[in-house]
Amino acid sequence: MWKVWGRPVRACGRLVAALGLGMAALVAMPLTAVVALALPLSGIGPFLMSRWVRSLTAWADWHRRGSARWLGIDVPDLPRPPDGRFRTLVRSPATWRVLAWLPLFSVVSVVLGCLAVIGPGMVVNAVSSLLWWTFPVDARPAQLGVTVDGWGVALVAAALQLAVGLAFLRWATVPLADVHARMCVRALAPSEQEILARRVDELQRTRAGVVDAHGAELRRIERDLHDGTQARLVAIAMQLGVAKEAASDPAVAALLERAHTGTEEAMTELRDVIRGIYPPILADRGLPGALTALAGRTTLPVRLDVTDPGALPVAVETAAYYAVTESVTNAVRHSGAETISVRLAREADLLWVEVSDDGHGGVDEAAGSGVQGLRRRASALDGHVTVRSPAGGPTTIRVELPCGS
Repeated sequence: MWKVWGRPVRACGRLVAALGLGMAALVAMPLTAVVALALPLSGIGPFLMSRWVRSLTAWADWHRRGSARWLGIDVPDLPRPPDGRFRTLVRSPATWRVLAWLPLFSVVSVVLGCLAVIGPGMVVNAVSSLLWWTFPVDARPAQLGVTVDGWGVALVAAALQLAVGLAFLRWATVPLADVHARMCVRALAPSEQEILARRVDELQRTRAGVVDAHGAELRRIERDLHDGTQARLVAIAMQLGVAKEAASDPAVAALLERAHTGTEEAMTELRDVIRGIYPPILADRGLPGALTALAGRTTLPVRLDVTDPGALPVAVETAAYYAVTESVTNAVRHSGAETISVRLAREADLLWVEVSDDGHGGVDEAAGSGVQGLRRRASALDGHVTVRSPAGGPTTIRVELPCGS
């Protein structure tokens, strides 16, 4: 029995509740107007409007989620109105969506709620027809314009009204509740642009987490190679050196010499690999110290203008260091420059580094100048690379990297 009548009864209950809530919404609309009118008259107007709109949004989101559960669908979270000034609140699509939904919800809820009570009302009328004998003679119920004054009329009227009422309840209330639920879901649905913007924000956050995790993993690998594998190779090289000195057979000494040389070459290659994974100097001295060391070992004079950027994500710090290293190396090898300048600063959530030289310019990215590699590193972090290198110089390479959390 409940499998047949359970959903119609719940649908009727939803619509009757919507009738009451729709009437409440009719009260909320003038209150919204009062709050809006209070804005130019009171210093607390923006505060009131922000809190009131947020309350309406939470109420609308509650209806939307309940409607989605009724329809058996999933809906994305409803965007919240932004905090801040009144102008920002007014420009938010979320604010206007809720304010447009409120009168629509009121009208639809009242209309569908009134229709929903038809079925239960006819059932009540059928019961009152069967109780005709309990009413005074001058107050007996009339059904369809006929006064119920006998059992014949009462039974016919009760049967007709009970059949119509139950049929309405069984087959009409569920579609009406579906209409009401779809109205709430569609009227409050975020636009495609909002969904896309939210998805982009989510992807940026998750990518930032992946990049941070990747940077931490690189540092772990660098530390393991430096403290483990490299230390073992050093020990092996020392042992081979001792064995070579102690060997009396020239053939064995030659083999040990080759093994010792190969071990030293392997250590050199391993150091290059470690520096390629994560420069140890970044962990030891930070980005400003690493750039100072780079300037000190560069064969050309390097002018540094570096401010302390504070704590940076590992990936951003590494990308900035490699950008300077690659740019300085290219300037030394190919530009014919006499001096190089390096500037680094952080502005809010943006780290920028700029490398300039007084060489002959004319950087050709297609000729393997290394700029394409800089662009790939920067773009992986949502960064940007700008190259200005007219023929005759000078050359300036600027790399901008977002470094917010």
